[in-house]
Amino acid sequence: MEPAIIDPATGRALPADAIQRILHISRAVHVYNIPPMTSTRGHTAATWTEDPARHIFTCRARIIETAIPRPGSDSINNNDPAQDVKVDVILEDAGTGQLFAAAPYTSAAVVEPALDSSRFFAVRVTDPSGGRRALLGLGFEERSEAFDFSIALQEAQKALGLYSSSDDTAGAGMSKGKAGGGGQQQQQDKKDYSLKDGETITVNLSGTKFGRRAAARTQEPSPTAGTASLSSFALAPPPSAAAPAPTTSNAFLPPPPSAQEIRAQKRMSAQNLGFDDGKFGEFA
Repeated sequence: MEPAIIDPATGRALPADAIQRILHISRAVHVYNIPPMTSTRGHTAATWTEDPARHIFTCRARIIETAIPRPGSDSINNNDPAQDVKVDVILEDAGTGQLFAAAPYTSAAVVEPALDSSRFFAVRVTDPSGGRRALLGLGFEERSEAFDFSIALQEAQKALGLYSSSDDTAGAGMSKGKAGGGGQQQQQDKKDYSLKDGETITVNLSGTKFGRRAAARTQEPSPTAGTASLSSFALAPPPSAAAPAPTTSNAFLPPPPSAQEIRAQKRMSAQNLGFDDGKFGEFA
């Protein structure tokens, strides 16, 4: 006899034709009692880990998808829309498997990533009776496990059909455009724009900047423009002949007298005064 399938969130037995699939499992996940959120941007993991008293224990985390076929539906086809699919984030004891807390994944807001670390998440757990709720923090030791946890949540969103309205609107608009414009697209594709035998194409470039005359007209410079350009670069006139040319005598001063010339001038001035400085002197 096959063991009965148990609802991981409530512990109740499920129908025998129910199908369960484990999307993710982590054997060492730290659980924190996180403080109230102080910012509307989201949760900050630094406020959880700075106080060791907020660490509750280390558990095993699993993401389990459960599909329960509706009465009269095809239970073999997993993609049959006539079945109820739910996903639960289970926190349980790693040794005994005892359930600690469960978070029914009904929207993307049930599990929110922390702002300051990619290894921490805020999970909204629910009491099995559905009456009480609490917010717990999850911390993974390895970034790879946290990444796999996020990928499993994305797969759960696809299974549950949790898509944003913008994506649905864009997808619906594209599908309507394809359906409505299919006939017009086919009619445009049927048009033949190829040239038949004997047909030619005449292109008139007159009056445009691509014409031959327009190109020649732009290349020929105007005479007034050439005169203006030459006048702007005219040289200064040469000096007139009436202007006196500078002479070398005025341009340079005479050299100073030498020492011999100074002594000769002094000797001549002494002789002029009556002193005869001959071979033996005045009073020899």
